[in-house]
Amino acid sequence: MKKVLAVLLAAGLGTMAVADIQSPPGNKYTPARKLSRALANIFYGPLEVTATFQRTLDEEGNVAAWSHGIVNGLDRAGSRIGYGLYELVNFRTPMYKESYRAPYASDTFDSVHGYTEYPVSAGFTSANYVRRQSF
Repeated sequence: MKKVLAVLLAAGLGTMAVADIQSPPGNKYTPARKLSRALANIFYGPLEVTATFQRTLDEEGNVAAWSHGIVNGLDRAGSRIGYGLYELVNFRTPMYKESYRAPYASDTFDSVHGYTEYPVSAGFTSANYVRRQSF
């Protein structure tokens, strides 16, 4: 009787499946997200000029902001608009690593040298946890 119980218990435990019910990391990237990212990059990409200018002004000063900040901002805005047009044309096709992720995505957030998935936001935000504020 003990052997039968042990065999049934082992068989019962052996047939239990352990599964991960979380969605995979790339599951949130869909053609609709790629299309919305493309439109956001096209329409809000030029805001990179003012955001880069302000960031350079805060970190490096006036002269750097009016020279390097504007040139770097124009470069970033052009890249955003170019990526937006590229993704708009082929939003139905998985391109980057056979997924719909942004082609400029990086694992680490670097707002100065890297690109985030969506462009900077326009306007004033009152939430101080979104951006670093210096007084």
